[in-house]
Amino acid sequence: MLNLVAPTASAWTARALAHLDDVLVDHAHCEQKAAGNNLRLMFRYPDHPFLLEPLSRLAREELMHFEAVLRLLADRGISFRRQRPAPYAGRLRRFTRTAEPERLIDTLLCCALIEARSCERFQLLAESVADPGLAGFYTDLLAAEARHHRVYVDLAGRLGPEASIRTRLRELAEHESVILAEASLLPRLHS
Repeated sequence: MLNLVAPTASAWTARALAHLDDVLVDHAHCEQKAAGNNLRLMFRYPDHPFLLEPLSRLAREELMHFEAVLRLLADRGISFRRQRPAPYAGRLRRFTRTAEPERLIDTLLCCALIEARSCERFQLLAESVADPGLAGFYTDLLAAEARHHRVYVDLAGRLGPEASIRTRLRELAEHESVILAEASLLPRLHS
């Protein structure tokens, strides 16, 4: 369903649990970046009206998630702060083609894979974290992340034949699995 080629290695979960405060701060940054990314796509592609409403809804939902993570940080006495981002998303997007509409297709499919990986990792955190409140928080996010993944895949599907979109999603997913295999040891959601 999530179109991921490789599962997250168990070492990621151990590293995330050992540095949970950093992962929570990173999570807030990820939600903030996701909202901004949707807004950028809306401004970049106003000539694709079918994108505007779904991306607007996604941006609002990502901002609500950002606010929820900020409240969680405050409740835990953790300050939201600048953080060096993991290279994951940047490396994934380097595989994006440059000509249109392929650039937009690839951008949407990269967004789908990022959401899929978030969903998978939220599941790992929900199953592993000792704090029941935090486990419940991550469980509550699973459905939204899976839905976001589906929205991006469906939007990409409006830009080309289904078979070519599926093929390209598989190619990008294979590239994403290589990125994960070479990931840094930063305690991040996508490392």
